Amino acid sequence: MPAVVRGGRRQSGPKGRAPAPRGRGPAAVPGKVSAVGRVDMSPRAVIISAVAGVLLLGGVLFTGARADRIGAAVGHKVDTTLAGMGLRLQRVHLQGASPEASAAIRAALPLQPGQPITGLDLDALKAAVEQVGWVREATVVRLLPDTLIVSVVEHDRMAVWQTAGQAYVVDPQGNVIPGADPGRHPELPLIVGAGADQAAAEILPLIAQRPRLLERTEALVRVDQRRWDVRLKDGSVIQLPAIDEEAALIQLDALDQRERLLDLGFARVDLRSPEAVAIRPGRDAGSV
Repeated sequence: MPAVVRGGRRQSGPKGRAPAPRGRGPAAVPGKVSAVGRVDMSPRAVIISAVAGVLLLGGVLFTGARADRIGAAVGHKVDTTLAGMGLRLQRVHLQGASPEASAAIRAALPLQPGQPITGLDLDALKAAVEQVGWVREATVVRLLPDTLIVSVVEHDRMAVWQTAGQAYVVDPQGNVIPGADPGRHPELPLIVGAGADQAAAEILPLIAQRPRLLERTEALVRVDQRRWDVRLKDGSVIQLPAIDEEAALIQLDALDQRERLLDLGFARVDLRSPEAVAIRPGRDAGSV
């Protein structure tokens, strides 16, 4: 019989079936289709495949609120099933929170140990954390199989504000930080009087640039919501003008460098006039 060429390949000889290889048949390969068409899949893969099919069918057959209810029911079933496979909340790691704020942040999280971690609404948890007065911004991350990470950025603490017999911790925008205990922040400068919370962000950096003045300052007192008095720890008072406080402090720097003014124990230094500096000596102070 002549050779026949089909599709570019040469076939020759009579047709026949190659003998089957000896042995026990094809070896089963996990996750592959076997010779008899069976697919070996893990229980988790079976669940995920089944859920995907149900969701696809629901998307095709249902619309509106009914579809939402069905989707919610399916989602709950999935979460419960996965929780049974170990995806349960066991740990919450809080990052970036001060010891003062940690308790309030944890109390704001509606979490129960052992609940399905895949069912957590991360956006809702983020919103709950950001309602805590300490917190400026929050990020919530789910780390499978059992951990939730809550990372926060707290409001910056600018000063302790004393007004109307009460004390508060305020941020650089003058906002009161709810829950912050002023007594636990002796490192913060003290500002006193109505309007001091809103005006302090401008004067505090000017004081901080002058170490000799800063270390002697007890409080900054807002006068008539227009200007500042700097009250020193020895009872001395430095009166600043309503405008251009920096120029007045430069005058004070010059006097202090020449006369060591801050060491003399004066009663009052009046810097309100750009034309002259008035100094009232203390009882034990020498002349300037």
